[in-house]
Amino acid sequence: MNSKDLEEFKNLLAQQLESLFQDVEKTVSGMTEENPNFPDPTDRAALESDRNFELRIRDRERMLIKKIRQALDRIKDGTFGRCESCDEIIGTERLRARPVTTLCIECKTEQERQEKIG
Repeated sequence: MNSKDLEEFKNLLAQQLESLFQDVEKTVSGMTEENPNFPDPTDRAALESDRNFELRIRDRERMLIKKIRQALDRIKDGTFGRCESCDEIIGTERLRARPVTTLCIECKTEQERQEKIG
């Protein structure tokens, strides 16, 4: 992979990371605001359900942040774009679609097939 491509992926990952951090800040500020006192238990349950949903989303984003940081580390150490399983080059189209991927399409397909079986 050439340096232009690596720089493109580095910028893309940095933008994704910044966007995720902004979402985290919104969630924290929204959760720390004073809670309204709902006399109706249904309204309170709806609020709690919405918060639980948002926390699940943020947990998934937390895992994505970790993957983005790992991808940035791979760019630094020169292993970005190589499949962890077979050591072949991961296609640029696949990396553009999912820049945090660590497996080529063939190895990912096989991994998913194995998960279905077992």
